[in-house]
Amino acid sequence: MRKAINLLQNFTQNVKNAVRIAKFLSIEHRVNVFILIKDCFVNYLKYRIIGTSIRIDASNICQLRCPLCWQSRVENTTFKRAYLKFDDFKKFIDNHPTFKNIELSDNGEIFLNPELKSIIKYAYERKINLKARNGVNLNTVSEEVLECLVKYKFKVMLVSIDGATNESYQIYRRGGNFGKVIENIKKINYFKHEYNTEFPRLIWQFIIFGHNEKELPVAREMAKKLNMRFSPILNYFDPSYSPVKDREFIRKEIKYASCREYENMNKSLYVFPCQQLWFSPQISPDGEMLGCCDNNSRLAMFTFGNVFRSGLKKPLRSEKFIYTKKMLLGKKSLREDTLCFSCETYQKLQSPKINLVTSFLEILKRFI
Repeated sequence: MRKAINLLQNFTQNVKNAVRIAKFLSIEHRVNVFILIKDCFVNYLKYRIIGTSIRIDASNICQLRCPLCWQSRVENTTFKRAYLKFDDFKKFIDNHPTFKNIELSDNGEIFLNPELKSIIKYAYERKINLKARNGVNLNTVSEEVLECLVKYKFKVMLVSIDGATNESYQIYRRGGNFGKVIENIKKINYFKHEYNTEFPRLIWQFIIFGHNEKELPVAREMAKKLNMRFSPILNYFDPSYSPVKDREFIRKEIKYASCREYENMNKSLYVFPCQQLWFSPQISPDGEMLGCCDNNSRLAMFTFGNVFRSGLKKPLRSEKFIYTKKMLLGKKSLREDTLCFSCETYQKLQSPKINLVTSFLEILKRFI
C-alpha cells in the first residue's frame, strides 16, 4: 500500500511538473498536452482505463509453427482464425476517439492481414499511434506494406529473431527464414532513410534457448548495425524446452538465468499480462473483449462481450470485468466463470513472494 501511495504522489508531482514545463512549450504543444490529459480523464471516468492505450489483434493467423506457441496446438480444432477488418477498425476509432495508442500484435502475424495498409493509413490520418510490441516474425510481407509502415509512421515494431544464423533461427521459428527477415529489416531502414524518419523504431527480440545462447553477442552486434534495440528474454513458456546450458554466461548477458531468479530478485512476475485489464485491455480480431492477451493463447477465449457491436463501455463496466479486477487485487475470491480460473499467472500472484504493486511498477518501467 505504501508503494501505491508513493506512486500516486509521484504521479501528482509529475502532473505539477508538466504544468510548469508547459509554460515554456509552444501553443501547439500545450494543446497536445491538454488533449492528452483530457483523454486520460475521459478514459478513466468512462471506462476505468488508465491512459490512452488499447490492444486490438490485427490477425490471429500465423504461417509459422513455433513449438511452444498455441498456434501449433490448434491445427485440428474449431478455433476461429480471423483478421481485423478495416471497417471494424474505423468504426472503433470513430466511436472511441480518446484512445490514441493501439497495439496491433498479439499471437498471430499482423502482416497476414490483407487490410493492414488501410488500417495503418487511417490511423495516421486520425493521429493514432500504432505499435507491434508483442511481436511480428516479418517473414511474409510485401515491399509496399514495408514502405507503408514508414510513410505513415508506424511507431514501434518488435521483431522476433531467436538466433544469429538461419540454422539456429529455424529450430524454433519453424517455417521461417532468417535471411528473409534480415532483408525485410534492411528494406525498412532504406525507406526510413528515404522518408527521413526514425519510425518505426525496431526492436530485436531474442528468446534465449540452449541451442542459441552462444549467439547472443553476435545477435546483439547485428542488431546494433541494423539500428535496432536488442531485447533478449528468457523462455518463460516452458523452460524444459531447449533449456539454457551455460547459466553463468546468461547471467553475464542479462543478470539472471531463469524466471525464478528474476522474480526472487525483483519480487515481481517476469511476465505480467494482468496489468492489461487496467492499462490496455485485449480485443480479438472480431471484436471480443478478452481482457488480457493470455486469454487467447490458452484457447479459453473467455469474452466479456463484443466491443464492435456494443462499444467499450458495456464490457469494461460489466460485473464480470469489475469482479475480475478486484479478484486480481485480492479483494475477491477466485470464481470459475472468470478468465483467471485456469491461469498460471494468477496462481503465481497468490505467492507471498510476489508483490502485485511491484509487478505493476516493473511493467510500467518496461513501457515508459
